[in-house]
Amino acid sequence: MEFELWLFVGSFGASVLGGMLGMASGVFIVPILTIFGRLDIHAAIGASIVSVIACSCGGAGPFLKAGLTNLRLAVVLEVATTLGALSGVALAGLVSARALFLIFSMVLAVSAWQMLMGRRKPDVAAATPSAKSSRLRLDASYPDPKLGRDVHYNVERLPLGMGMMYAAGLLSALLGIGSGVLKVPAMDAVLRLPMKVSSATSNFMIGVTAAASASAYFFRGNIVPGIAGPVALGSVAGAALGARILLIVPTDKLRGLFIGALAILAVQMLLAGFGVDLARLNL
Repeated sequence: MEFELWLFVGSFGASVLGGMLGMASGVFIVPILTIFGRLDIHAAIGASIVSVIACSCGGAGPFLKAGLTNLRLAVVLEVATTLGALSGVALAGLVSARALFLIFSMVLAVSAWQMLMGRRKPDVAAATPSAKSSRLRLDASYPDPKLGRDVHYNVERLPLGMGMMYAAGLLSALLGIGSGVLKVPAMDAVLRLPMKVSSATSNFMIGVTAAASASAYFFRGNIVPGIAGPVALGSVAGAALGARILLIVPTDKLRGLFIGALAILAVQMLLAGFGVDLARLNL
């Protein structure tokens, strides 16, 4: 019972942060379960896949109600992401635990760097409309309570964004982290969406991506009900709270929090990949 309670509390905290950032709790739950819970990384990834679906369900409602989610863009991008997820499922059983740790660390570091280099003034609309996004009617606006008006934005470089979504889906299925860890930086730096729109749209998409790969993990025996159950319950509650916090957090602070969280987790997973057991260190 103590272990299940620890799983619930840990996943709740991870999902609050994940819900705020639109990248689900998987990016935090996998390190928590492997480094501090001492679980096998494949079992941790299976539980994380379930938590990603739970996070998306828990956080989607507040974002949709607030008008932050770009549904048309989400449907277009999810085509590429789902194809990537199916590719990742095919490769998942062929990659060793050590390689998964190291790949995970690299993905986190690249995402943090991309977010840092892509810094710009928050909530500024793209200057040049894209012909492709205009034909698909992907450009939109969202209400900004701070400014007291709707903020219009344009979707740029859609083909490059689709390529990034395929990679995000592949890595999501391979690592069980929720593709938001790559989707949000890609939407921010490539598609040039406002940060809050990126987070909200990513949150809507991640559940679909995770569902595409969950069945494969289940049939491989990597989803353990005794672990996935408490993690899913904590994830639903945490994601709903995180989504509401996002609505009031300033965009610049949200970006800084995202970068800091990714950098810390990248170091942790890199050390785990080289066999450093952080749970036994006196930190």
